[in-house]
Amino acid sequence: MAFIDAVAVWLLTQMIADGVWILVTLLLIITIGVNVIFLRPELYPLRWMSPGLALMLLMVVYPLVFTVYTAFTNYSDGHLLTKQQAIERITTGLQNMYVPEGGVTYSWVAFQAEDGTYALWLTDKEGNHYFARPGEPIEPATAGEGIFGPPDENGVPTTIEGYTRLNRIQAATNRDLPNIQFGVPPDAVQIRTPSEAAILQPRYVYDEELDAIIDQKEGKIYYADDEVGFFVSEDGDTLNPGYIVVVGWKNFDRLFNSPAIRGPVLRVFIWTVVFAAASVLTTFALGLFIALLYNDPTMRGRKIIRSFLIIPYAIPAFISILVWRGMMNPQFGVLNRALLDLFGYSPPWFSDPMWARLGVILVNLWLGFPYMMLVCSGALQAIPSDIYEAAEIDGANMWQRFRHITLPLLLVSVGPLLISSFAFNFNNFNIIYLFNRGNPPMSGTPTPVGHTDILVTYVYRLAFASGGGKDYGYASAITIIIFLIVASITFFQFRYTRMWEEVSENV
Repeated sequence: MAFIDAVAVWLLTQMIADGVWILVTLLLIITIGVNVIFLRPELYPLRWMSPGLALMLLMVVYPLVFTVYTAFTNYSDGHLLTKQQAIERITTGLQNMYVPEGGVTYSWVAFQAEDGTYALWLTDKEGNHYFARPGEPIEPATAGEGIFGPPDENGVPTTIEGYTRLNRIQAATNRDLPNIQFGVPPDAVQIRTPSEAAILQPRYVYDEELDAIIDQKEGKIYYADDEVGFFVSEDGDTLNPGYIVVVGWKNFDRLFNSPAIRGPVLRVFIWTVVFAAASVLTTFALGLFIALLYNDPTMRGRKIIRSFLIIPYAIPAFISILVWRGMMNPQFGVLNRALLDLFGYSPPWFSDPMWARLGVILVNLWLGFPYMMLVCSGALQAIPSDIYEAAEIDGANMWQRFRHITLPLLLVSVGPLLISSFAFNFNNFNIIYLFNRGNPPMSGTPTPVGHTDILVTYVYRLAFASGGGKDYGYASAITIIIFLIVASITFFQFRYTRMWEEVSENV
């Protein structure tokens, strides 16, 4: 426990420094919870569950909480850091350093000691030479005297006792040299370019009292604007990067009240529902048909045929999708060439919106029917045969037996699986992205979107694949809407399946 607490304290200090408060809170809860569980005897059984509970909080609860939090922020390109991280990015690093007016610049040659430390031989514009080491005052020096070897044509010693001279390529490609201060601050020299070193000063300095960043070169003051997440000057200039701030309901307002965005979102939502419903209906219909066909015990070879029909389900989906994509290739696809030879026409699966949608449903039918066939085969075996015998005696034909006996009793077992299948296809990212990446693209939309994009791939475009920048806050808002939609549909579907349970109780 001492070791766990020590690691937790170290992590908490790092996270607090970065301003990651949600993760700080969660880690604090986990640490306190683990301590309580291990130190109280009555909670002994929970010791075995504590690793799983901790991982659940980190891997499940935290992403959910962070997604909800992100939906109410401006988290996007240019606003990827916390305020503290943005301040550090702006005020630190070599890019923040500048040569003040009247500052002295030097040409330099680097030397490396046997212990790995570095030194610089500096030459100013008047031709004066200096020797500079980290943490020691810069001293005038002359080649050929003391520890310095004979000079070259530029007055630079060819050797220095205890040091090895670096050539231009070695010095220019060395990543450590630009980050070292040679000399004693405030007169320390830092390498600025491959040919120039100077006494540099930080250009941007953060003033905690003003909550502002001061530009010491231009004299501007950039005040923190927590409404937009930028440091902004009085004339409207901003410093990059910005930082994450809470913007309230702006992302949701943008989703529901912007006609330019609401249009494609509504079309994507309608297609998402159609795609999920069509996928469930087609796979269930074909799977049930095959299950009924091979449910006859008198049929020969039915076990072998069933085994072959399971192959599409056994092969990883991403492989099957790519194979179908190749078969539907407009120029070289086997399927398209066969259709062209037979009917003189090959569908434009990847360029026409209607055919693209049909192609996605067709590929998903191939991937999904074996699962439905297996589920329906098992459910059919559970229906008592004497019910069919009684119905046959009462004069029911084949369709009536299917309509009034098989289907209602089948839905009692299969109904929840159909609901889960609908929820899965509602967020079926792989089939859309691997088959055609949501294309063909819609025209006239402010955000990139395709005709076969479903909500989850549209969110992916916004958050990760958009050429105009990443918009995680807006994508998270859409993700919450997707969750509410799926949860609502699932709730009503489960209420509907209870009706079938009542039917089964009366049989």
